Amino acid sequence: MQKETLSLEEISNYDFTTIIWFAAPVMFILVALEAYFSYKQNKHLYHTKDFFASLSIGIGNLLLNGVLKLGVFAFFLFFYNWTPLKIPHTWWSYVLCFFALDFFRYWSHRLAHEQRFWWSTHVVHHNSEYYNLSTSFRLSWTQNLKIIFFLPVILMGFHPFVFLVVHQIEVLYQFWIHTEYIGKLPKPIEYIFTTPSHHRVHHSKNEKYLDKNYGSTLIIWDRMFGTFQEMEEKPVYGITKPIKTYNPIKLVFHEWQAYFKDMFKAKSLKDVWQINFGSPVDYHKEELEKSAKQ
Repeated sequence: MQKETLSLEEISNYDFTTIIWFAAPVMFILVALEAYFSYKQNKHLYHTKDFFASLSIGIGNLLLNGVLKLGVFAFFLFFYNWTPLKIPHTWWSYVLCFFALDFFRYWSHRLAHEQRFWWSTHVVHHNSEYYNLSTSFRLSWTQNLKIIFFLPVILMGFHPFVFLVVHQIEVLYQFWIHTEYIGKLPKPIEYIFTTPSHHRVHHSKNEKYLDKNYGSTLIIWDRMFGTFQEMEEKPVYGITKPIKTYNPIKLVFHEWQAYFKDMFKAKSLKDVWQINFGSPVDYHKEELEKSAKQ
């Protein structure tokens, strides 16, 4: 029996990016409305320079993804054609893929907070001290390195188009939870899905909120693996070692700069391991304590 394979030309015929282009106008309208009401109600949810930094980072991410699209396709196709498993391209394959992908997105997100190397690919999403819909635009230009975390989903035999569509929907879901205008939702929703109140906890640097609520679309993984935290006190947004700049390039790469600087200074394999896989929170606490003593 001949093994079913796909070519890059075949998968390129699927334009999964259509979803984002349909959603983009709605997203910009909602950002404009939120900014308008924030101004009228004197809520100070937006800062002009911070907003344009988020917008620049988002546009840069879109352009970069456009350039890398064929490379991402080729990566997925190689492993899809390699795995002996194949899940039929049907409506229920999207449902199965959603649960599988959401599970691995939880773990990739968690590791991006708990290990410094992966934190470098994610920190830009958290270094704003404002929390609004435009904050969702802050997607790292190096986040495609985390593609390896999603290999198990492809190896399960999901069609690459199924994976890419579900992944795009999960990314778009993140948009609406970046707001302070939506309070707590009915309990069944709050128990199952990641909501704005859950994600406000995730974006804060309050001691009790650090490393909590990693869920992408479903919050059930946090409840299962002990990383769930209800919102109890007012969140203070940002990172434990703030960076005072609105330069999008510095915002994206400041942690990479610090990472490589420390790698060059490493004196042992233990140092290398700690720099790569140690907690960024612990690292920055040590740096702040050293600064305070000087």
